[in-house]
Amino acid sequence: MKKVMVGMSGGVDSSVSALLLRKQGYEVMGVTLKLFSDEDIVEAEKDGKTCCALSDVMDARSVAYRLGFEHLVFNFRDNFRECVMKNFAESYLGGRTPNPCIECNRHIKFDKMLRRAVELEYDYIATGHYAVNEYDEKTGRYLLKRPKDRSKDQTYVLYSLTQKQLSHTLFPLGNLEKTEVRKIAENAGLVNSDKPDSQDICFVPDGDYVSFIKKFTGTEVPEGDFISTDGKFLGKHKGIINYTVGQRKGLGISLGKPAYVVKKDILTNTVTIGDEKDLYTKSLIATDVNLISVEEISEPMRITAKTRYSQHEQSAVVSYLGNGEYMVEFDEPQRAVTSGQAVVFYDGDIVVGGGTIK
Repeated sequence: MKKVMVGMSGGVDSSVSALLLRKQGYEVMGVTLKLFSDEDIVEAEKDGKTCCALSDVMDARSVAYRLGFEHLVFNFRDNFRECVMKNFAESYLGGRTPNPCIECNRHIKFDKMLRRAVELEYDYIATGHYAVNEYDEKTGRYLLKRPKDRSKDQTYVLYSLTQKQLSHTLFPLGNLEKTEVRKIAENAGLVNSDKPDSQDICFVPDGDYVSFIKKFTGTEVPEGDFISTDGKFLGKHKGIINYTVGQRKGLGISLGKPAYVVKKDILTNTVTIGDEKDLYTKSLIATDVNLISVEEISEPMRITAKTRYSQHEQSAVVSYLGNGEYMVEFDEPQRAVTSGQAVVFYDGDIVVGGGTIK
């Protein structure tokens, strides 16, 4: 009997994943990852918005007990603090806008948890992500594909998965609609069948990134200059981490017309303000690229790509420039392409790969 370790957040998706795998004949163990200090978890519990509160551990344990399999809690606090929280704070301080869910998948769920599973002699890990993992006999490669429920497609945050990781990973929900998942949970009498989805960054449940970064790093961010696209002084900003590319509201500056953040420069501590048309660009450079469906991109490749989780894929061509850098050239200009975010390449439903926008 194959053994699978299921990452259980306490939500309905991971719980149904465990239920389905159990029905398919796998030997299942549920694990919940402890990612914060006790004090942080208590604060998250008070807020009620995060996926990592104390009640979530109890929900996961309740499901495991009802379905008849073991449940453990793994303490990955130090790893999460170093690889996710620290990266998040330092990226913002460096003028970038990171995606911590991608880093958590890269370093914690599909690295640390998989390593622990292998140590305990489990064949696979599984999560409640909406994605499809499929082996291609022709190419000999594992493919990451978009799920049946396109509204829940999570392939954007999974692009960093390696061939080795995919060979040991199961996504039981890939061919189900979210409504079907909730119905399965309800029919099974699971305690979390109608539990709402988590929407916020788990360690910043109130959405106040600036306060988190200041507290986490002990850094006070200095004020600087707002400048126009032609370099003219427009006013003073409150610190560069308070702004993101594309932002319009909360700038604290009036120019008599709609104004948007179009650029941040950490070296000069300036925030460039411009018109909406200034937000558009037709190309970007990606670094730290991971390829999934192909081993390399030696010639320009026609793809679709997305630069934000919620964005629809856009037609483009990706080319390898050398030194680990890839050029993505879009057919149409794209709005608010942001340094630090991910760009993910698709060939139809198949994830070609992805990287970090330079």
